[in-house]
Amino acid sequence: MERISDLLLDWYAREGRDLPWRRTHDPYRIWLSEVILQQTRVAQGMAYYERFTARFPDVASLAASSEDEVLRLWQGLGYYSRARNLLTAAREVVERFGGAFPRRLDEVRSLRGVGDYTAAAICSAAYDEPCAVVDGNVYRVLSRLFDIDLAIDSTAGRRAFARLAQEQLDPSAPGRYNQAIMDFGALQCTPSAPRCDCCPLSGRCLALAAGTVAERPVKQGRTRIRDRWFHYLHITSGDRVLLRRREGRDIWQGLYEFPMIETPAPADLTDLSDDPLFVALLGPVPWRLLRTVALPVHQLSHQRIHARLYRIETPELTPEAATLAVPTSELGDHALPRLLDRYLSSPEAI
Repeated sequence: MERISDLLLDWYAREGRDLPWRRTHDPYRIWLSEVILQQTRVAQGMAYYERFTARFPDVASLAASSEDEVLRLWQGLGYYSRARNLLTAAREVVERFGGAFPRRLDEVRSLRGVGDYTAAAICSAAYDEPCAVVDGNVYRVLSRLFDIDLAIDSTAGRRAFARLAQEQLDPSAPGRYNQAIMDFGALQCTPSAPRCDCCPLSGRCLALAAGTVAERPVKQGRTRIRDRWFHYLHITSGDRVLLRRREGRDIWQGLYEFPMIETPAPADLTDLSDDPLFVALLGPVPWRLLRTVALPVHQLSHQRIHARLYRIETPELTPEAATLAVPTSELGDHALPRLLDRYLSSPEAI
């Protein structure tokens, strides 16, 4: 009987996707692709990969860049901690490894933002190390093949699937095998409507035999979604606009936004007028509200952002506002959260 790994590699030779990071053994480019594709579809990530490799052809050029530039190139991909970790890890490669991307699994794993999956993907694809990857696609394929009801988001489940993935790995072609099983999950053994009727593994699939394909993989439960209410003050004065950088350990850290007031529940402009930020920016000067724009709800993995923008003009700036003012013509040079980028491309922003 053919091994599962042989069947997967045969399928991959026929059906696998031709992607630029699969045509190289350069660990830097493989790492870059893996970071971009975390939480991102290949179709969307491709343009970002090409943009980054054009601007930063090697790890040294990335390490020498600024956080603002990296975030600006990353704009629209979301999960911005990935971009900050990318820059930190590039600098670690330069500082700790003399600019040569590390080869050992534990050294790759030690880089900022690199977890077990990413380290295994890099080492198997770049160096042919026999390291099995376990991502969402792999969980799905293995849980169906072996009809496993262990929750993949439990400690016991993660350990069991890591062992099983390593057992199935073809040590003679670990990089190709890892790409094969991930592509198989993305294209054949999909979350909904898997192509079981033409699956080369259908005769070996225990979940198909048991009628439990739709129930695999098992998860413990959903994460509670938090609602947040953001009120952006889009204030302009002549050819200047107010902009500030997000600090602290929160979403969109390091990105730029209009001055923002967060409230614990829905509110309107009259509710904001006593807020210290509002008073500091607009209290002593005349101002005019041009319009209020309610943005579509912005869904993040664990949060729902309910955002409103207040388009305001003022003939003069308070001292506090003057410290935040930038030329309107330079607004596009700053990395912004996706919801503000979309707003600025709409007629309401004018």
